[in-house]
Amino acid sequence: MPQHPNRRTVIKNVLTGTAAITTAGMFSPLAASAAATTSAQKLKGNINHSVCHWCFNGLSLEELCVAAKDMGITGIDLIGPQGWPVLKKHGLESAMCNGAEISLTEGWNDPKYHATLIKNYTDMIPRVAKAGYKNLICFSGNRNGMDDATGLKNCAEGLKKVLPLAEKHKVVLVMELLNSKVNHKDYMCDHTAWGVELAKATGSENFKLLYDIYHMQIDEGDVIRTIKDSHPYIAHYHTAGVPGRHEIDETQELNYPAIMRAIKETGFKGFVAQEFIPAQPDKLASLREAIKICDV
Repeated sequence: MPQHPNRRTVIKNVLTGTAAITTAGMFSPLAASAAATTSAQKLKGNINHSVCHWCFNGLSLEELCVAAKDMGITGIDLIGPQGWPVLKKHGLESAMCNGAEISLTEGWNDPKYHATLIKNYTDMIPRVAKAGYKNLICFSGNRNGMDDATGLKNCAEGLKKVLPLAEKHKVVLVMELLNSKVNHKDYMCDHTAWGVELAKATGSENFKLLYDIYHMQIDEGDVIRTIKDSHPYIAHYHTAGVPGRHEIDETQELNYPAIMRAIKETGFKGFVAQEFIPAQPDKLASLREAIKICDV
């Protein structure tokens, strides 16, 4: 299995919304895209497609936008204010904004971070709204010996300090579900049921979950039933192949067309973002295939 960047190691770059490293000697993404098709990929329109830039860090944000537009993708995930002008230039949405969080490990479950988080989100929420976007990511943080009930209580208390502002600006704070078995040891929001209970505890429609299909397959499985049962609390989805976080094709264990059909049947109108790390040399071909697989 080829070595690839860990999401945690690139989060500092992602926070700024740039994470744009153009590597000399790599394939030409624009040439590859042009060779693949001469017009935008025709999609069915039932799924709003996005892609996470950090997974394609051999491409500049500009290059990814050009390729994404050609594939019928309408959003880019995990982009902060510095990257928004590039997205706007290409008519793409910042489907999941970032830039207010501290880190994946330092989050709302620990009151010692609340002052910083409240300031960060108070500053960022109006900026997201002014740019015309809706979703802003957040994280629970790691347990560090804390029990789940206490962490849930702490998260709810902290989030309630900023949710009235989010409601005013029609911005949704979206907490990501991450696995604590393989990739993010000790992360607290690692099961859908815990996230749903937190959403209920906030008492706000402006707090929801990012259901990462890859992560939840690892930690809890039962993906389709969970999506059907919990969909009112889910604002966004991420994909990747299990195991390995690579392509979502026949090389891995999840049946993505069936999962996408289940998402569609819930009436979901948000974004499904590709967050796999390509293992194949032609990364854009892998992305194009993933969009076809998910376009039900």
